[in-house]
Amino acid sequence: MAREWTSQDILRLSGSYWATCSLQAAVVLDLFTALHDGAKEEDALAAELACDARAFAMLSGSLSAQGFIERDGGMVTAPPSALRFLSAKSPDYLGFIIKHHAKIMPAWTKLDQAVRSGKSTAESRSIDSDDPAAREAFLMGMFNIARLQADKIADVLDLSGRNRLIDVVGGPGTYAIYFCLKNKELKATVLDFASTRPFAEKTIERFGLSGRVDFQEGDFTRAIPKGYDVAWLSQVLHGESPEDAAAVVKKAAKSLNPGGLLCIQEFLLDDDRSGPLHASLFSLNMLVQTPGGQAYSGKELADMLRQAGADSVRKLDIDLPQNCGIVVGEIP
Repeated sequence: MAREWTSQDILRLSGSYWATCSLQAAVVLDLFTALHDGAKEEDALAAELACDARAFAMLSGSLSAQGFIERDGGMVTAPPSALRFLSAKSPDYLGFIIKHHAKIMPAWTKLDQAVRSGKSTAESRSIDSDDPAAREAFLMGMFNIARLQADKIADVLDLSGRNRLIDVVGGPGTYAIYFCLKNKELKATVLDFASTRPFAEKTIERFGLSGRVDFQEGDFTRAIPKGYDVAWLSQVLHGESPEDAAAVVKKAAKSLNPGGLLCIQEFLLDDDRSGPLHASLFSLNMLVQTPGGQAYSGKELADMLRQAGADSVRKLDIDLPQNCGIVVGEIP
């Protein structure tokens, strides 16, 4: 519904990227990791991070105003809640996805051009990048997001009696890992591009599942291996046009044994595409980042499943962040 706007609301929203960029800069500079073990003198911290002292003091001041750090008598500290999520020494580190957000921001500054032309404004996609740092930020950023909800999904999605799962474009293997942790008889394959292998194998080993989760190199738009009981497509289709997304769903359906379960997770738009907010903004992200990608509604995904031959199509009753939803169907 339309809201009643004030001039201050509009100006605050228009300039909100200033705060966003200051946080992203601090994470890229690794400021919070440097503060993980305690307070440091501000000029010494600037030198440690190879920053200009004057400029660093400006960044430090903005972070203090936002509550990310505290400044007292020339000393700088960070509160435990900030260190928990922003220090690379923390197991709850969210820095990879923040670095990914920083990497894709330039394309967003040309959104007007993308809307006029209908074409991406990104110089390259992080998912396809040959830059190891960009690739790491993207893949481990996906891990940052997925691990926040994977355990909950594994509790709700009933995979009992199913032995083999394929995680299509599974990145570091987050969902394959959590599904196997929940279902002791399950084995999984992570299908992704060759450049993903080191990140996936490292993550799989970290969870002690190297014997049950393997990695297979491949291009999901060309072929998906067959012989599985479950196909899991999480945040895959939004990078594809409607026609190409439907083709991927059909390939995934053909990869399944009779009775196989095909599961699609996406940021779901309402059927009239007027919201919700995160899914709508994410659709714009796909506009600037991909040749033909977009967000999809639950109805659109259900239609793709039925066109691929699935029945018993339904949306799982699960409350997930950022407008995520899961639509599943069974292959006769």
